[in-house]
Amino acid sequence: MQDLTADSLFSTGRAGLEVLLILGGAAVLGGLLYAGLHRLLRDAALPTVQASLSGLAQFILENGLRILVIVGVAWLLIAVLYAVEEAVSKRYETGVPENVEARKVVTQTRILRRVAATVIIIIAAGIVLMQYEAFRELGTGLLASAGIVGIVVGVAAQRTLGNLVAGIQIALSQPIRVDDVVIVEGEFGWVEKITLTYVVVRVWDRRRIVLPITHFVEKPFQNWTRTSSDLIGTVFLYLDYSVPVQDLREELQRIVEASEHWDEDVVGLQVTDTSERTVTLRAIA
Repeated sequence: MQDLTADSLFSTGRAGLEVLLILGGAAVLGGLLYAGLHRLLRDAALPTVQASLSGLAQFILENGLRILVIVGVAWLLIAVLYAVEEAVSKRYETGVPENVEARKVVTQTRILRRVAATVIIIIAAGIVLMQYEAFRELGTGLLASAGIVGIVVGVAAQRTLGNLVAGIQIALSQPIRVDDVVIVEGEFGWVEKITLTYVVVRVWDRRRIVLPITHFVEKPFQNWTRTSSDLIGTVFLYLDYSVPVQDLREELQRIVEASEHWDEDVVGLQVTDTSERTVTLRAIA
């Protein structure tokens, strides 16, 4: 994980400035293109061209130019979102051991990119549809019965909207991240993919479990790497009552201290249960 040095802050600011310049240039270019083509079609100096176009053909051409501009701007905005996501993914490596912060940023970027792209597509589609008089009249008629339509649409889209809200909630609260180690539905695996509607968990035997994203908001699950990848290992020993517990405790201490994998945090040997034949010891480290 890279520290936020002056160079990294400068590169981040420069990347943001480049994105703003691209968006500004696209807006100016799109506006000039639309204004120029629209003026060309309506210019009185081209009576021959206008006369050769039927009313329907001219309507399609004029609205087609508007639609091209709308679709082009929407496509450019979505392309910028993908470019930002790719830049963030390259900057924050998730393949290193201590990658909690990197996985957090990458997960937030992916989910927010999908949300933003969905909003852009919906807005662009709405603007395109409003170019046609028939759809404008339909919209006026729907507004007259907004109460009934609102109830029907609300009930029909409840699950979809719930998934969208859950996706935004996961992006902000971060109960899971990409590459998190989880136990869900009794299966041990890694979070492989997070979308607006579902989460893919890669199980140890390479199976994939696909779960609705609301599952991670509404139901309990285990996340072994929520704050770090450090875990306490446990071994249970079932021994005779005559076993010297203190000697075992000292031997465990010696073995653990000699191991290069010990984080020097926890080590212990505890009696956890007894039966008519054995005593149960739990070794932790």
